[in-house]
Parts: sequence; structure tokens; C-alpha cells
Amino acid sequence: MKLTLGSTTIHYVQYGQGKDIILLHGWGQNIEMMKPIGDAFSSKYRITILDFPGFGESSEPDSAWHVSDYAHILEQLVKALDIKKPIIMGHSFGGRVAIFYSAYHPIEKLVLFASPCFKVYNSENFKVRTLKALKKLPGLDKIGEHMKKYIGSRDYKAASPSLRATFVNVVNEDLGKYAKEIEEPTLIIWGEQDSEVTYEEEKMIENAMIDAALITLPGTHYAYLENLGQVIKILESFL
Repeated sequence: MKLTLGSTTIHYVQYGQGKDIILLHGWGQNIEMMKPIGDAFSSKYRITILDFPGFGESSEPDSAWHVSDYAHILEQLVKALDIKKPIIMGHSFGGRVAIFYSAYHPIEKLVLFASPCFKVYNSENFKVRTLKALKKLPGLDKIGEHMKKYIGSRDYKAASPSLRATFVNVVNEDLGKYAKEIEEPTLIIWGEQDSEVTYEEEKMIENAMIDAALITLPGTHYAYLENLGQVIKILESFL
């Protein structure tokens, strides 16, 4: 399904029934990277997953965006779909957007999968490092190969100048002050071999937030997929 919000066209899927869960993918990815989580909960929750502007089938921003712009688009989508107090789950970049959004809008709970917040990491060779990490997924088997095609198809190499500028804006933005505003229960899941986000940074997020807990699992930046069965059980208990 597609929805036009101002000058931006958003591609999204919505399925299931019950309380709302919104799933937000990482940079250079799309809806498919979050569907394994959505599919696991669609029997009890209404699942909404969107392609962020610039990725998947959504239109590209016509200028360089910041995290706040993506959060504003999420706000518009939530209003358009009449979603009330959603549970939000975000991976990496999607977690950045979730942090900004959740600081100013009502949510029920928040889940962050390997989401940067304080640390500014080097954008050089981001695609290469992302693909290398995905190739090492020990727990995905065929899912790993399936997911690989959804990373990098429209990311840094193929990006327009404005999307590259957006990437620079995003990775250099410190969201610590927004994390401190979030009062709702927050679960942080991090992989012990994550080369993109450090354990120290995730602890900083946990300590900054009012009601947060950090769980570490084996795996890389994609530990939420590498340990999918275990993550689903953890989420079931948290939700």
C-alpha cells in the first residue's frame, strides 16, 4: 500500500489485528528486514511496517533530511492510519527515528535493536561493513541469503547527493537528550559482536532512559535476526 504525505510517497504494509506495533528498518534496508518480527506477532497485534523515504518503494526526499524529518513522516503516517499509542520497534537507524519520535509522542513501549544514539560512527565503507556482517549470520541459514538482497540495493553507493547528505546528517546527530525524555518501558537488544554500535553506547542509552533494560545476545549488528526465536520469546515477555 502507498500513502502520499505532503511531497513524500510512503510504501507500507499493515496486517494482523490487535494493539499496534510499528516496525522501523535500518539504513539501506526496507520492509522485508522487519517482517520476520512482524510475522511472529501478527496473530495478536496489528503490524505496520514502512519503507523509509529513500528506501524500498517509498519516494526519495527532495533535500537532505535529519532524523527529525523521518520522525515527522512517522508522525504523519501514524495520524493517517489512526494508530493510537503504538509499540515501536526499530533497528539501527530505525531506532534513531524511534527515539526521536517517542520523546514527543505517546507510545506504549519501545524496543531498540542495536540502535545508535550517542556515538557518531564513521560512515566510510558503511555498505561494505553492513554486507560483511550479514554474510556472517550464523543463525539465519536461508533467511540470511534472503535478507542480503534487501540491504544495499538503494543505499550509499546508489544514493543521490541529497540522500548521501542525509546519511551524514543522521550518523552525526546526538540523540541523547531525546532518549532522556522517554518515560515508557524500553527494551534494548544488542549483539556481542556488533561492529557498528558498541556495548558502552548501549549502556549509555540504558542509563540515560527512565525505564530501560539492556539484553545482550550472541551475534552482530543483526542479532535480532540471528537469534530470532529467542528474541521473539523475549519480546513476548516484554510486551
